[in-house]
Amino acid sequence: MSADRSHESPDSHVLVLDAGSSSLHIALFAAGGERVADRGSSQPPGPAAAVELRNFLSEVPPPASVGHRIVHGGPHLPGHTVIDARVRALLADVADLAPLHVTPALPVVDTARELLPDVPHVACFDTVFHKDLPAQARTYAVPERWRVEYGLRRYGFHGLSYSWALQRTAQALGQPVDNLQVVLVHLGGGCSACAVRNGRSVDTTMGLTPLEGMVMSRLSGSLDPGALLWLQRRHGLSTDALADTLHRHSGLLGLSGASGDTRDLVRARAEGDAAASLALATFTLSCRRGIASMAASLDRLDALVFTGEIGEDQPEVREEICSGLAVLGVRGGLLVPELEDLMQEGHRRIDQAGSGVPVLVVATGETQQIAVETRRVLGV
Repeated sequence: MSADRSHESPDSHVLVLDAGSSSLHIALFAAGGERVADRGSSQPPGPAAAVELRNFLSEVPPPASVGHRIVHGGPHLPGHTVIDARVRALLADVADLAPLHVTPALPVVDTARELLPDVPHVACFDTVFHKDLPAQARTYAVPERWRVEYGLRRYGFHGLSYSWALQRTAQALGQPVDNLQVVLVHLGGGCSACAVRNGRSVDTTMGLTPLEGMVMSRLSGSLDPGALLWLQRRHGLSTDALADTLHRHSGLLGLSGASGDTRDLVRARAEGDAAASLALATFTLSCRRGIASMAASLDRLDALVFTGEIGEDQPEVREEICSGLAVLGVRGGLLVPELEDLMQEGHRRIDQAGSGVPVLVVATGETQQIAVETRRVLGV
């Protein structure tokens, strides 16, 4: 199925495709940002993705453009861009930097370009938000050859989520974006924190790959690099075995032995499950460490902002994180908005008025931001 670009106009629709390691989200947005239709699958994208997409397109108005979420842009794609043969080749070249995300996304890109060959397809990167990280924040303390020849540096991720959350935070606080100094925290299957100074990312917890940083659902987060060398030398673990364990069997799942979902773990802890209790305690401490390290890159803390599936929908986790951040002026005793109200309003301030640093929750908006960036790239 295809759409004629001559129909492109200010009221044209944007199709958004967000393919990950274990899910595929499809959404169609109108010019004003209204969500016309959406569909989600909790299964890894595969051959069925073509059928899913074809069925979706048969039920909605024809899109005039397509925006694809691509987690990693690598060194040669520092901005959101139209996908052509050159860009497609560069995407394949960086897939090993985010194998759980870019690798499954590329077949979806190819399928969509086959089904919609006459409309522009735009790659929207999570790394773009962090492209101007200060040198001291993006540089690893390794020899120059590693940094220059191999390209070892910090990129940062969750940028589409952060772009959306930052704008909503400015609205909620009644302040211009370029006057804010905030810590943004995305908690979901992947977890990270970001320091924003005057509208720009100046530090973030993730690095060359999305594996660095805070404890996540199934990903380990940061480890002593010496521990990985030791596992290889002493126990003979291969790089493939390490990669599989660190990406798929660690984090909350590895700690609890049962689930990487904080909702399951909160229930299990209430029933006396010691492993679930340890998993949540380790996770929330990791989050506090990440937030505190980001605050160190700011002059002041105007707000702490939660987003992502856990961030928006897990009040127990938010409370445990904030109640341990008194040193930053953040207090517990947070309000718990109804999820339906949050989704409708888009953001909500949840700290007790006058009790400390403002704490906000922003409904996750990655797909909406992809539509925004797609239009921006195309000048629509």
